[in-house]
Amino acid sequence: MSIRVMVVDDSRLVRVQLGDVLEGTDYEIVAYCRSGEDAIAQFDEVKPDLVTMDIIMTGMDGLDASEIILKQHPDAKIVMVSSLAYDDTFERAKAIGVKGFVDKPFHKEQLLKIFEQALG
Repeated sequence: MSIRVMVVDDSRLVRVQLGDVLEGTDYEIVAYCRSGEDAIAQFDEVKPDLVTMDIIMTGMDGLDASEIILKQHPDAKIVMVSSLAYDDTFERAKAIGVKGFVDKPFHKEQLLKIFEQALG
């Protein structure tokens, strides 16, 4: 049985890269969202096992979207995937309840390790 992943990122390139990296693994991308608002709207319908969340997006950013999703679904597993890796961003993400952080550009081994930790 595959692990259902919702990818939230406004970059088409990152969505393609994640698809390529996860091909042939136990992870299946079941939804792509281009904004935080879209992720919040689709979460109930998609019921993902794991969410990858960019931080900087048009409209609502990934931290605010993560906070709302986790308030509605405390068991949600969210991993931030971003090139914006500042200490205060890490701290806020941890405080919200985000399960992990992956820097862009990412590597398959690094990504899968963080996913396993988030789901563990």
